[in-house]
Amino acid sequence: MDGANVIGARADGWWRDRPGAARRLVAEIAAWTAAAKSDPAQSGQGELPARIVVVLEGAARSGIPAGEVGMAPPPATDAPPGRPPTVVVMHAPGHGDDAIVAAAAEAGPGPLVITSDRALAERVRALGADTRGARWLRECLGG
Repeated sequence: MDGANVIGARADGWWRDRPGAARRLVAEIAAWTAAAKSDPAQSGQGELPARIVVVLEGAARSGIPAGEVGMAPPPATDAPPGRPPTVVVMHAPGHGDDAIVAAAAEAGPGPLVITSDRALAERVRALGADTRGARWLRECLGG
């Protein structure tokens, strides 16, 4: 996922606090995946993938450490056992697009890449990835 694209898809002042915007995005994704675990219709696409990678670049990297995001267990429900997707933060050492392409290639066939960057979308589609725009994810996250 192109973290910069998703953060920038909502004009909420993110540019004044890029690290804070990165923290909020990852927290929203964690809450969304936990809610979707108990009610899959909330995911916006049915079943969620086992792993969600959020690629951060520039100042946003200082907002949240790279690695797997620790998530609190979802509230007890009548949902079948299982766990929400693993959310992983990746810090791009340089240009975020290159890190996203590498992550898509590593994921194997059929990953879903969230970006509104047309050139990046073309690059990952060439690897067999599907793409959705940042606004799609923002809608799934609740706006």
